[in-house]
Amino acid sequence: MKKGWKIAGISLLLVILLVLVVLLSYVAYLSVGYYRIKDNLEVAVNNNTEEVVELNKSYSISTYNIGFGAYSHDFSFFMDSGEMLDGTKVSGNKSRASSEEVVLYNTNGAIETIQKLSTDFSFFQEVDIKADRSHFVNQYEMISESFSAYSNSFVENMHTRYLCYPFNEPIGSIKSGQVTLSKYKIDKSVRRSFPIDESFINKFFDLDRCFEVNYLPIQNSDKKLVLINLHMSAYDEGGKIREKQLDMLLTFMEGEYNKGNYVIAGGDWNHDIADSINTFTSKQKVPEWVKEINESELPEHFSFAKNTSVATCRSTDMPYEKGVNYTVVLDGFLVSDNIQIDSIENIDTNFEYSDHNPAYMTFTLLQEEETGETIE
Repeated sequence: MKKGWKIAGISLLLVILLVLVVLLSYVAYLSVGYYRIKDNLEVAVNNNTEEVVELNKSYSISTYNIGFGAYSHDFSFFMDSGEMLDGTKVSGNKSRASSEEVVLYNTNGAIETIQKLSTDFSFFQEVDIKADRSHFVNQYEMISESFSAYSNSFVENMHTRYLCYPFNEPIGSIKSGQVTLSKYKIDKSVRRSFPIDESFINKFFDLDRCFEVNYLPIQNSDKKLVLINLHMSAYDEGGKIREKQLDMLLTFMEGEYNKGNYVIAGGDWNHDIADSINTFTSKQKVPEWVKEINESELPEHFSFAKNTSVATCRSTDMPYEKGVNYTVVLDGFLVSDNIQIDSIENIDTNFEYSDHNPAYMTFTLLQEEETGETIE
């Protein structure tokens, strides 16, 4: 009997040791593959056009987080949790799009939405190139082919080896980023690295956050139109990382404005940018992740183009049902006062293709002696 217990004990110890070896090997696998993309990295502008922008002429721009093609109405994300007004807790449970067909449908729907707007400039976020979560659909290729008359650039902001979590549906490996489209010539495009949470576990699941700076020449001017495509952090308890990111971005924008340049930053801010926290009908409490950017936090000469007729982001802690999910305005544009905001609109897609709706703005670059006015 003692011999049997001894064999069982040794077997259990070997199993524990084997599990530890596997876990340590997997951690080493992730750690060796982890890296941060360097700051101030110049990126290629493909299919660059020759036409340049002009002063005193109206242009249009859009921004759309397409959610890697996964966010149909029935999709909820495993990292999100929330609470209903009656106190019921809810949590998302998916990490991947349900099928390749869903990714293609949602990506094509997002593309067609922006094509109908016929914008001069377009920003996209959460665009996968090669990822298990989007069934290896190359969304960047789909976008660039669909907008073949535009110059385009891509900046990577998520790159990870195979993630085995969640265990029931591992998120897998990911290569993803942000896309900028332009009908007009871009002199230079630069990837700037945001501060991120580099703690041991979180760094593998969060994005390698960044903003892309595009410098466009202006006809008969030595100044530039500076278009910034951004995607700020979402999973940031206490908002400390987002504070650092916002400080970096605003300091950069102020520096460009002081050079006499015209500056627009657009994208997914992961902040309420339009005082919209309690604007839209919902059966959920305001989530903890909703943080505000107040006008008082902005540097002089900058303001948000605000529209609160339509929300641009829905909660993903549960499948989408209009009037039930919490919604808020997280997407849009921050503009320098040498640019006149002619109109601002959030496009109502009813969140059919993504957990976001696109934002659309028209604007005019003013002569130096003119003063910009924003539309509330």
